[in-house]
Amino acid sequence: MKKIQIKTVKGFNEILPPESFRWRVVEDKFRNLLEGYGFAELRLALLEPTELFARSIGGETDIVEKEMYTFLDRSDRSLTLRPEATASVVRAYNQYSLGKLSEINKLYYVGPMFRYERPQKGRYRQFHQLGAEVFGEGSFYQDAETLVMLAQFFHTLSIKGAALHLNSLGCEACRPAYRDHLKDYLYDRQESLCEDCRRRISENPLRALDCKNPQCREAVTDAPPISGALCDGCRQHFSGLCGLLDDTGLDYQVNPRLVRGLDYYTRTTFEFLAGDLGAQNAVAAGGRYDRLVEELGGKATPAFGFAIGFERLMMLIGSEVAPLSSPFAALVPIGEEALRYLFPIHVELNRKAQVTTLGFQQKSLKSQLKKADKDGVTYALIVGPDELNQGEALCRNMRTKEQTRIPLSRLGEALRELLP
Repeated sequence: MKKIQIKTVKGFNEILPPESFRWRVVEDKFRNLLEGYGFAELRLALLEPTELFARSIGGETDIVEKEMYTFLDRSDRSLTLRPEATASVVRAYNQYSLGKLSEINKLYYVGPMFRYERPQKGRYRQFHQLGAEVFGEGSFYQDAETLVMLAQFFHTLSIKGAALHLNSLGCEACRPAYRDHLKDYLYDRQESLCEDCRRRISENPLRALDCKNPQCREAVTDAPPISGALCDGCRQHFSGLCGLLDDTGLDYQVNPRLVRGLDYYTRTTFEFLAGDLGAQNAVAAGGRYDRLVEELGGKATPAFGFAIGFERLMMLIGSEVAPLSSPFAALVPIGEEALRYLFPIHVELNRKAQVTTLGFQQKSLKSQLKKADKDGVTYALIVGPDELNQGEALCRNMRTKEQTRIPLSRLGEALRELLP
């Protein structure tokens, strides 16, 4: 029978050790920080009704038009692997009536998303996001707190130069007039726009401002900024946000071309740009979406949120984040008798959280010490026939190479004394 090597689907990203340890460090830092700010974790479904994303994200977006993994199940229901999480969080907020349980709901999530796009550096068809959403608070104070929290997260990861870009997209009271003004501007220059931007002029003209096509970027250079069209409420909201960021010393840049790619944003929108990640160097992005909860069947509820691209974040961190706790000690048996003797000790030590490793294969002392060194253990406890006869283990400090002897009868006690 011919052997067939089955590989993962192109663009579906898997995280292998030791990289997976580094991911857990970042996840733990994220969880600890957000829970300190009063957030609670929400674990979302991977599959959603396709209608959820078509209604929330907008039919004229690249995600809905080109990138979603959509299929019919056996009941002919159209289902989609979630391409982003905000719509799913809003669906859960409505479905479980979370607004009745608490006036303010602060939720975060960690998990994979799926989009059919060309795999490239830091961007995959299965990718991962860290994100959070706040429901029930419409104040610019919430916007500012979230942005400060994100900046603090990047600081804990020693990411330098994460630049915050801000804009306001207005609201349902002031944005329609601006859209009409922008349409007129774009229609006059449609021959200079890419095919996608020409097609979107009537339904989603703001996307032209954010298009990465050099031809389009040139065409919108003199486009009217939305700041001149904001109503008093939106202007005060954005001014209040900028004032709070000034008070806290968080640097930012107002970017009138920042619109984001999803239809549900209102008022504040932002990106954190960092590192050498190519043309699309946003590592975190989000904003306010005060109409989405109502549009998806709930009560009118202000909301603010963000998402962080995990893969791109890890590229910025490089090797600076240390793995989670390594095994403290390696039990190194020389011979079957020593292995049999050390096994129950290994189990008992691990039950008491004195984490040890024990090699079951009869390898040479040199190879076992080499593996212990690779695993990052602090001590190697070597037991062979001579040690069994003498009732002592040879304790080797893997960092200083100093060696001492420990009675086998008090291995556990000795390890506790060695713990930092």
